Amino acid sequence: MLQAITFLAAENGGINLLPDASELIWGTVAFVILLALMLKLVFPKLNETLEERGAAIQGRMEDAEAKYQEAERARADYEESLAEARGEADRIIEEAKAAADDLRNEARSRAEAEAAQIIERAQSSVASERDRVLSELRGQVGALSVELASRIVERELDASTHEALVDEYIDQLSSQN
Repeated sequence: MLQAITFLAAENGGINLLPDASELIWGTVAFVILLALMLKLVFPKLNETLEERGAAIQGRMEDAEAKYQEAERARADYEESLAEARGEADRIIEEAKAAADDLRNEARSRAEAEAAQIIERAQSSVASERDRVLSELRGQVGALSVELASRIVERELDASTHEALVDEYIDQLSSQN
Protein backbone atom coordinates (compact mmCIF):
# COMPACT_ATOMS: atom_id res chain seq x y z
CA MET A 1 0.00 0.00 0.00
CA LEU A 2 2.87 2.34 0.74
CA GLN A 3 4.12 1.67 -2.77
CA ALA A 4 0.75 2.62 -4.20
CA ILE A 5 0.73 5.95 -2.31
CA THR A 6 4.28 6.70 -3.43
CA PHE A 7 3.41 5.80 -7.00
CA LEU A 8 0.34 8.11 -6.96
CA ALA A 9 2.35 10.93 -5.43
CA ALA A 10 4.97 10.59 -8.12
CA GLU A 11 2.36 10.77 -10.90
CA ASN A 12 0.65 13.90 -9.53
CA GLY A 13 3.75 15.89 -9.55
CA GLY A 14 5.19 15.18 -6.23
CA ILE A 15 2.70 15.67 -3.43
CA ASN A 16 4.37 16.59 -0.18
CA LEU A 17 3.00 14.65 2.75
CA LEU A 18 4.53 16.87 5.46
CA PRO A 19 2.51 19.85 6.83
CA ASP A 20 3.65 23.43 6.41
CA ALA A 21 6.11 24.81 8.92
CA SER A 22 3.60 27.34 10.36
CA GLU A 23 1.05 24.59 10.94
CA LEU A 24 3.70 22.52 12.59
CA ILE A 25 4.68 25.39 14.94
CA TRP A 26 1.09 26.31 15.85
CA GLY A 27 0.26 22.63 16.40
CA THR A 28 3.25 22.25 18.70
CA VAL A 29 2.36 25.42 20.65
CA ALA A 30 -1.27 24.25 21.05
CA PHE A 31 -0.06 20.82 22.17
CA VAL A 32 2.28 22.36 24.77
CA ILE A 33 -0.49 24.66 26.08
CA LEU A 34 -2.95 21.79 26.21
CA LEU A 35 -0.35 19.60 27.94
CA ALA A 36 0.42 22.36 30.47
CA LEU A 37 -3.29 22.82 31.22
CA MET A 38 -3.75 19.12 31.62
CA LEU A 39 -0.70 18.87 33.87
CA LYS A 40 -1.91 21.81 35.95
CA LEU A 41 -5.64 21.06 36.13
CA VAL A 42 -6.58 17.55 35.02
CA PHE A 43 -3.74 15.32 36.20
CA PRO A 44 -3.78 16.55 39.84
CA LYS A 45 -7.53 15.92 40.02
CA LEU A 46 -7.04 12.57 38.33
CA ASN A 47 -4.22 11.66 40.78
CA GLU A 48 -6.33 12.83 43.72
CA THR A 49 -9.27 10.72 42.55
CA LEU A 50 -7.01 7.70 42.03
CA GLU A 51 -5.47 8.18 45.48
CA GLU A 52 -8.96 8.44 47.04
CA ARG A 53 -10.03 5.28 45.27
CA GLY A 54 -6.82 3.55 46.33
CA ALA A 55 -7.35 4.69 49.92
CA ALA A 56 -10.99 3.55 49.81
CA ILE A 57 -9.95 0.18 48.39
CA GLN A 58 -7.17 -0.08 50.99
CA GLY A 59 -9.67 0.80 53.75
CA ARG A 60 -12.09 -1.83 52.49
CA MET A 61 -9.29 -4.37 52.34
CA GLU A 62 -8.27 -3.51 55.91
CA ASP A 63 -11.91 -3.76 57.03
CA ALA A 64 -12.21 -7.09 55.25
CA GLU A 65 -8.99 -8.30 56.88
CA ALA A 66 -10.21 -7.15 60.31
CA LYS A 67 -13.55 -8.89 59.75
CA TYR A 68 -11.71 -11.99 58.59
CA GLN A 69 -9.54 -11.95 61.73
CA GLU A 70 -12.64 -11.43 63.86
CA ALA A 71 -14.37 -14.31 62.10
CA GLU A 72 -11.30 -16.50 62.68
CA ARG A 73 -11.31 -15.58 66.40
CA ALA A 74 -15.04 -16.29 66.58
CA ARG A 75 -14.51 -19.64 64.84
CA ALA A 76 -11.68 -20.51 67.22
CA ASP A 77 -13.86 -19.51 70.20
CA TYR A 78 -16.71 -21.59 68.80
CA GLU A 79 -14.46 -24.61 68.33
CA GLU A 80 -13.09 -24.15 71.85
CA SER A 81 -16.61 -23.87 73.25
CA LEU A 82 -17.65 -26.93 71.27
CA ALA A 83 -14.68 -28.89 72.61
CA GLU A 84 -15.53 -27.77 76.16
CA ALA A 85 -19.17 -28.77 75.64
CA ARG A 86 -18.11 -32.17 74.33
CA GLY A 87 -15.78 -32.60 77.29
CA GLU A 88 -18.58 -31.59 79.68
CA ALA A 89 -20.97 -34.00 77.96
CA ASP A 90 -18.41 -36.82 78.25
CA ARG A 91 -17.87 -35.97 81.92
CA ILE A 92 -21.64 -35.97 82.58
CA ILE A 93 -22.00 -39.31 80.79
CA GLU A 94 -19.17 -40.79 82.84
CA GLU A 95 -20.73 -39.45 86.04
CA ALA A 96 -24.10 -40.93 85.05
CA LYS A 97 -22.47 -44.29 84.32
CA ALA A 98 -20.68 -44.19 87.67
CA ALA A 99 -23.92 -43.26 89.46
CA ALA A 100 -25.76 -46.08 87.67
CA ASP A 101 -23.02 -48.53 88.66
CA ASP A 102 -23.22 -47.31 92.26
CA LEU A 103 -27.01 -47.69 92.27
CA ARG A 104 -26.74 -51.14 90.71
CA ASN A 105 -24.14 -52.23 93.27
CA GLU A 106 -26.19 -50.76 96.11
CA ALA A 107 -29.35 -52.50 94.89
CA ARG A 108 -27.42 -55.77 94.51
CA SER A 109 -26.00 -55.49 98.04
CA ARG A 110 -29.46 -54.67 99.46
CA ALA A 111 -30.96 -57.62 97.59
CA GLU A 112 -28.19 -59.89 98.84
CA ALA A 113 -28.70 -58.64 102.40
CA GLU A 114 -32.46 -59.20 102.14
CA ALA A 115 -31.88 -62.64 100.66
CA ALA A 116 -29.49 -63.46 103.51
CA GLN A 117 -32.08 -62.26 106.04
CA ILE A 118 -34.81 -64.33 104.37
CA ILE A 119 -32.55 -67.38 104.31
CA GLU A 120 -31.62 -66.80 107.95
CA ARG A 121 -35.29 -66.45 108.95
CA ALA A 122 -36.17 -69.56 106.95
CA GLN A 123 -33.33 -71.52 108.53
CA SER A 124 -34.39 -70.28 111.95
CA SER A 125 -37.98 -71.20 111.21
CA VAL A 126 -36.94 -74.62 109.92
CA ALA A 127 -34.74 -75.16 112.97
CA SER A 128 -37.51 -74.16 115.38
CA GLU A 129 -40.03 -76.31 113.49
CA ARG A 130 -37.61 -79.21 113.52
CA ASP A 131 -37.04 -78.72 117.26
CA ARG A 132 -40.80 -78.56 117.82
CA VAL A 133 -41.40 -81.68 115.72
CA LEU A 134 -38.54 -83.50 117.45
CA SER A 135 -39.90 -82.59 120.88
CA GLU A 136 -43.38 -83.74 119.77
CA LEU A 137 -41.89 -86.90 118.40
CA ARG A 138 -39.99 -87.50 121.60
CA GLY A 139 -43.17 -87.02 123.52
CA GLN A 140 -45.05 -89.37 121.22
CA VAL A 141 -42.21 -91.89 121.19
CA GLY A 142 -42.06 -91.69 124.96
CA ALA A 143 -45.84 -92.20 125.23
CA LEU A 144 -45.71 -95.00 122.68
CA SER A 145 -42.80 -96.60 124.47
CA VAL A 146 -44.67 -96.45 127.75
CA GLU A 147 -47.81 -97.89 126.15
CA LEU A 148 -45.83 -100.54 124.35
CA ALA A 149 -43.98 -101.40 127.51
CA SER A 150 -47.23 -101.66 129.43
CA ARG A 151 -48.65 -104.05 126.83
CA ILE A 152 -45.48 -106.05 126.82
CA VAL A 153 -45.56 -106.27 130.58
CA GLU A 154 -49.14 -107.56 130.46
CA ARG A 155 -48.07 -110.52 128.39
CA GLU A 156 -45.27 -112.87 128.62
CA LEU A 157 -41.95 -111.75 127.16
CA ASP A 158 -40.81 -114.24 124.61
CA ALA A 159 -39.31 -113.07 121.29
CA SER A 160 -42.16 -114.10 119.02
CA THR A 161 -44.78 -112.51 121.25
CA HIS A 162 -42.73 -109.37 121.52
CA GLU A 163 -42.37 -109.13 117.75
CA ALA A 164 -46.06 -109.81 117.13
CA LEU A 165 -47.01 -107.20 119.72
CA VAL A 166 -44.79 -104.52 118.06
CA ASP A 167 -46.17 -105.36 114.59
CA GLU A 168 -49.72 -105.19 115.86
CA TYR A 169 -49.08 -101.85 117.52
CA ILE A 170 -47.50 -100.41 114.33
CA ASP A 171 -50.45 -101.62 112.27
CA GLN A 172 -52.80 -100.00 114.72
CA LEU A 173 -50.94 -96.69 114.51
CA SER A 174 -50.83 -96.72 110.74
CA SER A 175 -54.55 -97.43 110.51
CA GLN A 176 -55.24 -94.39 112.73
CA ASN A 177 -53.30 -92.02 110.46
